[in-house]
Amino acid sequence: MHHFAALVLHRIRDTGLCMNAFPLTRLLDRASTIFLVLLGAFAIAIPVLNLLVLPSSGLHVSTYLVALFGKYICYAILALSIDLIWGYAGILSLGHGAFFALGGYAMGMYLMRQIGTRGVYADPVLPDFMVFLNWKELPFYWYGFNSFAYAALMILLAPGLLAFVFGWFAFRSRVTGVYLSIITQAMTYALMLGFFRNNFGFGGNNGLTDFKDILGFPVQAEGTRNALLVISCLALAVSFLICRAIVTSKFGKVLVAIRDAEARTRFLGYRVEAYKLFVFTLSAAMAGVAGALYVPQVGIINPGEFAPANSIEAVIWVAVGGRGTLTGAVLGAFVVNYAKTFFTSGWLAPYWLFMLGGLFIAVTLLLPRGIVGTLKYGLDRRAAAKSAAAEEGADAPLNSGAAPRAAE
Repeated sequence: MHHFAALVLHRIRDTGLCMNAFPLTRLLDRASTIFLVLLGAFAIAIPVLNLLVLPSSGLHVSTYLVALFGKYICYAILALSIDLIWGYAGILSLGHGAFFALGGYAMGMYLMRQIGTRGVYADPVLPDFMVFLNWKELPFYWYGFNSFAYAALMILLAPGLLAFVFGWFAFRSRVTGVYLSIITQAMTYALMLGFFRNNFGFGGNNGLTDFKDILGFPVQAEGTRNALLVISCLALAVSFLICRAIVTSKFGKVLVAIRDAEARTRFLGYRVEAYKLFVFTLSAAMAGVAGALYVPQVGIINPGEFAPANSIEAVIWVAVGGRGTLTGAVLGAFVVNYAKTFFTSGWLAPYWLFMLGGLFIAVTLLLPRGIVGTLKYGLDRRAAAKSAAAEEGADAPLNSGAAPRAAE
């Protein structure tokens, strides 16, 4: 494996490949094209079936399902961000839920500022929970969140800056493997404890909720919910294309080399820390966008989103779908969360965590490459076998004809 990584790096330097050298056909292979087509069809079909089909029809999609599918899409973006760093750079983060939650809180703060006098206490400036806690003025870090542009900037900046600072110290100190995973988990746990405190100004245990509208549109309206679903699908498509562009470029090949042989990659002159820091920060920003889209569709954001168990569950999504496949991460997020929705609504609800753990163990033992990874591996082996058989068939007549000439 180490020898292979070294050969890849030498090939990169010899050919001088760069991201712009790849044509669109290389960026979008067959699986990626199918995925984007299905995602586009999904983004069109769900709103149509919800808004234009009568509720009495069997084809009607309820508003509840629209919100549920929107939540799944947000989870898929989170899974994609984890797959980018874990599947291609070998960085196993068990604290990515922190970046997801920070993006959600940035959106929640904007939505709270839009309530104004429509709150329970009708205060034009202070959110209800601040009035209830006898706060006299708005904390300075809430300034600007009455503007959507500022909130959008914070959705990217808050998780991105935290990831940059964290990664700067962790990667420069060459913290890797299980130690890095434990530190990321400690980070999200510390944030959870902090956000639970009322004096932090984020709603404490109850978090932020009772949202009224977004950009002037009622959050609970059917049209708004469908629009949020479509926007979430667009965000997933853009995130997928960004990840795809990275992993098919020279940068992506260096990431794979770092994953397989970090010490040798550093020895060959690559600044490993810079590569890991960039992709980790980008991944955190993607997770923040997922959290921001999640909040208006679910209607609440609280410190429970920082729970380390949430981050571990997101890693399981990627493992189930297929680490290092991109499309597998999306599939894993849908499959596991659908199973969670199904099994937590009946008598099996108390046993869901045991079932989730069993699923992870089963995938690790029986499908170590995940669903998509195993399928891809099988198709590649089949194609290789067909290619070998075709070559043998083409060489057979030549060999049979060469023998008589040699005899003459």
